[in-house]
Amino acid sequence: MVSTAQPTQTQTAWSKAIPPTSTNAIAQPIKEFGLTPLSVISGAIPPGLRGSLYRNGPARLERGGYDAQHWFDGDGAILGVHFSDGGATGAYRFVQTADYQAEAQAGRLLYGGYGTMPSGSLWDRLTKGTKNAANTSVLALSDKLLALWEGGQPHALDLQTLETSGIESLGQLGGEKRYSAHPKRDPQTGEIFNFGVGYGKTGILHVYRSDKTGQIRQHNAIALDGFPLIHDFVLAGPYLIFFIPPVRLNPFPVLLKLQSYSDALTWKPELGTQILVLDRDTLAVVSRGEADPWYQWHFGNGYVDPNGVVVVDIVRYPDFQTNQYLQEVATGKTHTIAQGTLWQLRLQPESGKVLAMTELLDRGCEFPAVNPQEVGQASRFTYLSAHRPGIDISQEMFGAIARFDHQTGQSMTADLGDRCYPTEPIYAPDCENSDQGWILTVVFDGKTDRSEVQIFASDRLNDAPVCRLALPSIIPLGFHGTWKPN
Repeated sequence: MVSTAQPTQTQTAWSKAIPPTSTNAIAQPIKEFGLTPLSVISGAIPPGLRGSLYRNGPARLERGGYDAQHWFDGDGAILGVHFSDGGATGAYRFVQTADYQAEAQAGRLLYGGYGTMPSGSLWDRLTKGTKNAANTSVLALSDKLLALWEGGQPHALDLQTLETSGIESLGQLGGEKRYSAHPKRDPQTGEIFNFGVGYGKTGILHVYRSDKTGQIRQHNAIALDGFPLIHDFVLAGPYLIFFIPPVRLNPFPVLLKLQSYSDALTWKPELGTQILVLDRDTLAVVSRGEADPWYQWHFGNGYVDPNGVVVVDIVRYPDFQTNQYLQEVATGKTHTIAQGTLWQLRLQPESGKVLAMTELLDRGCEFPAVNPQEVGQASRFTYLSAHRPGIDISQEMFGAIARFDHQTGQSMTADLGDRCYPTEPIYAPDCENSDQGWILTVVFDGKTDRSEVQIFASDRLNDAPVCRLALPSIIPLGFHGTWKPN
């Protein structure tokens, strides 16, 4: 279906957003703020929590009466919260991309995005590119913060003030090379692995191996079957593993500016899920496999067990309806049911054959995360955003965070309560006690129309937060973040 995406009546603060109780959870326009001391609402900041929390997400989906047509297309804004002996300070800034600045000067949306067509006539659309929204995730390096968006190159920001310094090439990015929003950092070597999907006669998987400074030291380009959508991958011991879902792009309507990228994607279950196993040291292909069709946005973790079998934790969807739901979030009216649940997959790496798939947690969830010191290794706990029991998942955002224990098969939940919406849980190791960790989440309270940072003990999620910090303005619900120790 051809998208005509015409300007619509501006919905100030999204008065019709879903549901009415979570209206301002995706509110716009936001209010930026510079480095500001954060006041404690309750509890106290743990003495061993020292470092910085960074979060990214779409913070503006309208300009000049023209609305973005997909949640993925909002302009990215970064929240930074810095914890020190003197307390906590925070800053919130839009990523000042060239496209953002051009639209700010024009006073209207100009460029297309993942699910949004460029404004203007067909001729106008043909002359415009796709906006780098810089809105999906962040990568904290020793000297800079990268705002990540998988359709282009990252933008570099100051670690403290969040001021944007410009495009970051990491030594080898350029031209049409893209850098995804889901890099994996090996906690033992400090190496960073990432990928980007490019386009030629078919899709091309660009795989990158970087040193701990982020500079790319090795690159491989691998031809793909058609033009698939790949959002995330797995670091599992000596392997990098890509599970390629049966979603394919028809590139011609996109090139002719007749459809958005999202509208040109088709669910093709007959293709099955393709599996690509790479050697992390050489970036060469070890095996290719195929499995039943499913879709995933995100993986929790991966590792190799004592028998040489790769174990992967994944939030699995039965189909691609999740994309429709996320598009509806941007319109303010959701009705599509798209529930992902936590599964574990066992894979024979030499053949790419799936040995088993088991559902671990049958409640709707997303954004799986582990202790960053356990990435690529066996990890006992997976932390997730989750739905509260008894709610209509087609019309309600996540209202809880959960911890799944792989050893006992039990889960522990922090229910944030009515009309409160947490973001992805971020694990922060305690700098004084290696056995202690903290879960940080940014919460929008729909009862008070305020946002705050909540800190939980990782082993006592079902207790009240140990600390709540007030934020100076609403932080819209976003996607991904990270923790950078001091």
